[in-house]
Amino acid sequence: MCGALAAPLRMCGHDTLYALDEGIEADERLRRRSNETGRTLVTRDRKLAERTPKSIFLSSRDPDDQLAELHAAGVSLSLDAEPTWCGQCNGRLRTVNTTEAVPTYVPDGVTQVWNCTACGQYFWKGSHWSDVGDRIERAISSCGSADAGARDEPDHHTS
Repeated sequence: MCGALAAPLRMCGHDTLYALDEGIEADERLRRRSNETGRTLVTRDRKLAERTPKSIFLSSRDPDDQLAELHAAGVSLSLDAEPTWCGQCNGRLRTVNTTEAVPTYVPDGVTQVWNCTACGQYFWKGSHWSDVGDRIERAISSCGSADAGARDEPDHHTS
C-alpha cells in the first residue's frame, strides 16, 4: 500500500488517486484505471509494476523512504506555492475570499485559506504544511540531491 503518499503528492501539485478510496484492489482494475486516466501507477507490487508500462515500483514500506524513491524515479517533489488538490480527497481547491466566513477550526491570523470543492475541507499553510515540506527535503537530500526539481506540468498518479 502506498496510501501515505497520496497527501504529500497532492500537496506537490500531483493529481493523485488512491485506489482504495475508489474501492479498487484487483490488479487488472488498477492497471485499467491507470491506463484510462493516463496516470503513473505507483506500487509496491513488483509483478504489477512489470506488467504496467507507466509505473513506478517502490521497494520500501516506509513512506519517507518511498518519497526518496519517487524523487529518484524523477517525480518532482516540491510543495506548490498555491495548492490545487485536496490532500484528503483529491478534489480541486479554490481560494477562499478573505471576506468569506471560515470554520472556527481555521486559526486566527491565517491569511490564505483554500476550500475543497468536492469534500468541503478547508486548508491553510500551517504546521502540517511545514512538516510535509521537511519530510520532502529529507527525502530529497537522502538521494544525494539538493534540487527539489522544477515541475513543468502536473503529473497524475494512482497509488
